[in-house]
Amino acid sequence: MNMLTTIPTAKDKTLFTPGPLTTSLSVKQAMLRDAGSWHFEFNAIVTRIRGRILKLAGLSRADGFECILMQGSGTFGVEAVFATCIPPNGKVAVLANGAYGERMALMLQHAKIDHLVLRAPENDVPDAVALDYTLATDEAITHVAVVHCETTTGILNPLTALGKVVKRHQRIFIVDAMSSFGALPIDFAAAGIDYLISSANKCIEGVPGFSFVIARRAPLLACEGFARSLSLDLLGQLKAFEKNAQFRYTPPTHSLLAFQQALDELDLEGGVPARGARYQHNHEVLVAGMKQLGFRVYLDSAVQSCIITSFYFPDDARFTFNEFYLRLSDKGFIIYPGKISQADTFRIGSIGRIFESDIRALLAAVSETVTEMGLAMLRK
Repeated sequence: MNMLTTIPTAKDKTLFTPGPLTTSLSVKQAMLRDAGSWHFEFNAIVTRIRGRILKLAGLSRADGFECILMQGSGTFGVEAVFATCIPPNGKVAVLANGAYGERMALMLQHAKIDHLVLRAPENDVPDAVALDYTLATDEAITHVAVVHCETTTGILNPLTALGKVVKRHQRIFIVDAMSSFGALPIDFAAAGIDYLISSANKCIEGVPGFSFVIARRAPLLACEGFARSLSLDLLGQLKAFEKNAQFRYTPPTHSLLAFQQALDELDLEGGVPARGARYQHNHEVLVAGMKQLGFRVYLDSAVQSCIITSFYFPDDARFTFNEFYLRLSDKGFIIYPGKISQADTFRIGSIGRIFESDIRALLAAVSETVTEMGLAMLRK
């Protein structure tokens, strides 16, 4: 087995990750152009992208929402919301059941923003009853933040149930929808979402380079003077777009060109319902095939998303994830290590420009790898 491939292959390895992920050739080709960051043609593209993201969410500016693009990964977008939108005396309740909820708490800690963390087990969703009690007894809390699809495990948190509690207590609701927006339905009105953050390189199948924030305009405008960062000032970015349709600082021009193509391809596929259906089918084929090979799924199906799935390590001393990973990589398939603190797992994503045929090819490679490693699971 050649662990370090030095000869270029005919195609890129297929990414079974939660992003960045496998993209179409046409999305990659869209980046083979240069664009002037202040030129009116590029500014028009930026304006159209902002409007198309709102449309994808079932919203418009007439509904009182704005879409603000921010350079950097999704983490930059989440931190921009915290850095801009929490008042000096504000306090954030973070609902955490995985690494990305914990990352929110770390952001708040670094920004010296008062906060508390309501933790749930990594295999369970946040408790709406506990949230209700916390908001009723702690009047200092001004904002509540949660991750929609927590890709630490693949769990899908109940946005609407949690959002209704937040709205009943008249707090601001912040949602990290990094790995769900563009594939899973999100009802902004039912969940009472004030700020939603996602990224170019997830379910819309673009490339890394920027995140975006869908914000309710009224609370965002009320954040004047709160910003704790110059470059992460969300309101400042909105004002620049409204003034001249430009980014304040150098935009990721090639990523935006790729994203425009990715949005076209999402429309051609049939929009959010069709993309979500493809991902769901990928997930179902993956889980059925992995179970047939003897692997066990970490989450209960009631809370499992179709975005990424965690599998327990085989109960076999001959299994090491590093060898398993490298053997699959040599066969052209990239999976993801586990991120769960309480169990030994690895993860396989179902999103990106992949289809049932790609899932079945991965399953064949997993079966071959299990045999190569001499694991007992296939002999049961």
